[in-house]
Amino acid sequence: MKRWTRIVSVMILVALLALAAGCGSKPATTGENTNTPASNGPKKFTIGYDIYFVGNTWSVQMMQEFKGAAERHKDELNDVVYTESEGKVDKQIANIEDMIAKKVDAIVVTPNSPSALAPVLEKAADAGIKVILSAAKADTDKYTALVTVDDVDFGRAGAEWLVKKLNGQGNIIALNGIAGISVSDERWKGAKEVFDKNPGIKIVGVQAADWDYAKAKAATASLLAANPKIDGVWSQGGEMTLGAIEAFQAANRPLVPMTGEDNNGFLKKWKELQAKGFTAVAASKPTWLSAESLEVALKALKGQQVTKDNYLPAPTITEENLDKFVRADLPDSFWTQTKLTDDQIKALFQK
Repeated sequence: MKRWTRIVSVMILVALLALAAGCGSKPATTGENTNTPASNGPKKFTIGYDIYFVGNTWSVQMMQEFKGAAERHKDELNDVVYTESEGKVDKQIANIEDMIAKKVDAIVVTPNSPSALAPVLEKAADAGIKVILSAAKADTDKYTALVTVDDVDFGRAGAEWLVKKLNGQGNIIALNGIAGISVSDERWKGAKEVFDKNPGIKIVGVQAADWDYAKAKAATASLLAANPKIDGVWSQGGEMTLGAIEAFQAANRPLVPMTGEDNNGFLKKWKELQAKGFTAVAASKPTWLSAESLEVALKALKGQQVTKDNYLPAPTITEENLDKFVRADLPDSFWTQTKLTDDQIKALFQK
């Protein structure tokens, strides 16, 4: 019996030693440990993107530019949370609140109101979310980055061109964008500064036409009826300048110098009328600002340094380089400053 007792004791001791050895040893690295960076790869992020408005073709293409960029960066993205605000401030606030609740890593947004959006954007920033303002400002400094062009310069450039074309003398009308959005306010601010310095320029009418073709055509028709002499049109762009041209033609009024933007319908009409002496200029606020905003968001999330206020150059289309930008093979709704591939453009515009 004592012999068996000794044997059992030895077996228990061996087992305990083996267990201790197993606990103290490290398993071979296989790369299958889900807690290691090697198995997971680089961190992926969830981005919230608010589609602020789809009421004009510029904003629709801007949305598509973002989606194109998201596809290019799909290996870095865990998910994209899309919301649509329909140009409504209260809906945009609710959409941002929803993104905060979903704990997205970054929010890319075009504020429909610089003041009304400020509190909810600050709330997002306080929650540790990267806030990227795309193409429009907000009345707060609690954001990671702003990606836009200088809209004051945009408005100023067109105004200076128009004053020069008119030799500092003449009656003009002005077509503004959506009232209350910083883009429209700042473009008009830049233009008004120029006109105020040129007393020979008389502004005989100002209308907000929301960057929309039909609204601009109707507004221009009304201004033409009220003013027998109009020597120039300062337009913020969008599709408004095309509407203004057609209003002049419908009223059998001679065409005058006009400012616009890189809307393909306007560029095609400008090209068509060049032989008849029509002259114009087009500043650009590229639709690819949304794509650039995603690039900046990803850099910030990866810990890379980003510039807080990114004012990108606004390309200008003139008589000299019009042929480089106009696309006769694409519809009026196309915007020529794009980062979309030809295949993406065809998929978007040939449906």
